[in-house]
Amino acid sequence: MTRHLASDLADLEAAKSQYGPGCAAPVEKLLAAMRKGAFADAESLIRFHDALLFLRAFPQSRNVVALTEELLGGIEQQVMRLRDSGADMDLLDSEEFSGIAGTAIEDTLTYEVARWLALRHRREIGVAWELDEQSRQMSSSLPQLLPLLGDDCFVEADTPYLEWLSQAAGGESRILPWLLQRLENAPLTILQKAAWYDALQIDISWELGNSSTASRTHARRNPSKLYYHKAPLLRRQQVSLPQELNSPPLPLRKLSPKQGEDILDFVREALTVRYRELYGTTRGDPTQVIEADAGRGVHLFLWGLPPGRRLPLRAYHAGLTVKNGVPINYIEGISLCEWMEVGFNTFYAFRDGETAWIYSRVLHLLHQLTHVTCFSVYPYQLGEGNEEAIKSGAFWFYRKLGFRPGKPELLAMTEKEEARIAARPGYRTSARVLRKLAAEHVFYEFGDETQGLWDSFATRNIGFAVQRLMAKKFKGNPEKMRRDTTASLARILRVDPDNWSPLEQSSFANFAPVLSLVPDLPRWTKIEQQAVVQIVRAKVSPIEADYLRLLQRHPKLKEALLRLGWQA
Repeated sequence: MTRHLASDLADLEAAKSQYGPGCAAPVEKLLAAMRKGAFADAESLIRFHDALLFLRAFPQSRNVVALTEELLGGIEQQVMRLRDSGADMDLLDSEEFSGIAGTAIEDTLTYEVARWLALRHRREIGVAWELDEQSRQMSSSLPQLLPLLGDDCFVEADTPYLEWLSQAAGGESRILPWLLQRLENAPLTILQKAAWYDALQIDISWELGNSSTASRTHARRNPSKLYYHKAPLLRRQQVSLPQELNSPPLPLRKLSPKQGEDILDFVREALTVRYRELYGTTRGDPTQVIEADAGRGVHLFLWGLPPGRRLPLRAYHAGLTVKNGVPINYIEGISLCEWMEVGFNTFYAFRDGETAWIYSRVLHLLHQLTHVTCFSVYPYQLGEGNEEAIKSGAFWFYRKLGFRPGKPELLAMTEKEEARIAARPGYRTSARVLRKLAAEHVFYEFGDETQGLWDSFATRNIGFAVQRLMAKKFKGNPEKMRRDTTASLARILRVDPDNWSPLEQSSFANFAPVLSLVPDLPRWTKIEQQAVVQIVRAKVSPIEADYLRLLQRHPKLKEALLRLGWQA
């Protein structure tokens, strides 16, 4: 890379913070000058690519959009030129930077992602077969699909599994679709199919050429109108969560099932090329996708899970943020009563782009749809086992928005650090202290609810209580526990689940062992007990947020769940 190109690249990265009157023309001139630039190493090309993506999502003008699109269209050629020169390409395969046009991702995908990918992108995928190195898994999995394989693999040490599969499928290139189709047709539950497939550890490669709209380089939705930034980007100091959460509702649009499926495909592509997978993106319900116009070119998409794939107790929502048509982050919200654990993950290229304001709009939407009033953040997002979050000081991002640690000792440590920051200009919290602060959840609460109720709560504790019950009362037999607690709960609530739908019966069986730990349930009023029945059935209703709202209106059940979740 020439000195001149290196200087232009540094200026282009600086352009990410240059917004306001007169800023568009210098950026346009700089982009035009870089049309013929050739990068000599992967790191410089990645920096160029991600600066272009940022400016495409946060453009100063129409010309900036056109120029970034033109330059992004040449990224595949830049990648090929680098590869042909013998440059080190390993950085292009890292999680932070994977998915660029002209590269490939290679990963051991879960069954449902592999099935989706084989259906949607079958011409772009290949398989790096290593079956002969997994003889134990092969000998236990494949005989049920390959007649007479047992005569070979049960007694021979050198069974050529790939040859067996190739003969059955009609060629090596057809093995993966043949396997997936056999599984699709098998009389197994989705969990059994996933376990069977995952045991094979099949390594799939996905080529992301210039024609692939799944690459980070070209992933777009076409908004009806682009938003151009004529003024500086909104900073965290300009964001007030109390004001945001009390502002008018965001305008919503319910998508058709076809439109919903398109959004789910879009987010699956965005995550898969980055070596990520989310429970709610793989299994999302296309019939329940909501679009919210958050303003400033930001559109939020949110959806739930189909009734048959929901969590036993908590409600689940997932989402995607699109800025001027570019996917910039994904969202996860897991709720019980008024409490929601929120995951908010902005892709690396966009972390300087109005993140605090967008986060505040996401919380606004989640509250609007679910009525939750207590948000908590996972320790991982703060830095627990996540050094990137430690380096970026992620804890302070949430703290300065108003979140507080749930543990008194961590709140005291936080306030001590804040006093040091106020007294010593230039002081930065050490990585050692940040790791301590990131060890537990942080919370943001609003509304009339009692503060701190959820500080020491964990649904895992409810699960542990159920396991102790199974060990003590049912001798470790889960079938007997389900059968007996279901029968007991049916008597107490005076219902006959046998007359319910299979999904409602499953929901009832999930709640039964939990509610068997509530000793005063038989003494609840008839109205309170009938409300429990409504809640159990609503867990598998078309819109899971209805279940949350019913829970929020049942103080006795909420109190019982809290008590169980507080127990260590």
